[in-house]
Amino acid sequence: MIDWLAFVVVLVAALVGAAVVVSTYALGLRLLTVSGRTPIVTPAEFTDAITIVTPAQIKSAEKRAAKAAKKNPLTVAQKRLAFIGACACFTLSGLAVLFGIYLIVPALHGGA
Repeated sequence: MIDWLAFVVVLVAALVGAAVVVSTYALGLRLLTVSGRTPIVTPAEFTDAITIVTPAQIKSAEKRAAKAAKKNPLTVAQKRLAFIGACACFTLSGLAVLFGIYLIVPALHGGA
């Protein structure tokens, strides 16, 4: 016999957990960008890649990010507060992932 209530509880917990992780990470990225610390990740070059980014394109992206940071109307204190908020969001996102792992691992070993 299937315990449908337990199925619904797991479904809701998974949806809420996914929403929390994605939302806090997205808000953290937004706050990080607002603080003037735009994350620039240079793509890896592979021989079979569809698109290879040239050094000139990377330099251009870095220049655009620096220009956007100069246009930021926030004060230094507001930028610092946005950076602290970004760190808090990333921490919450990571803790939510770790909590989910914590909930799963005991079930694998026959506990709970």
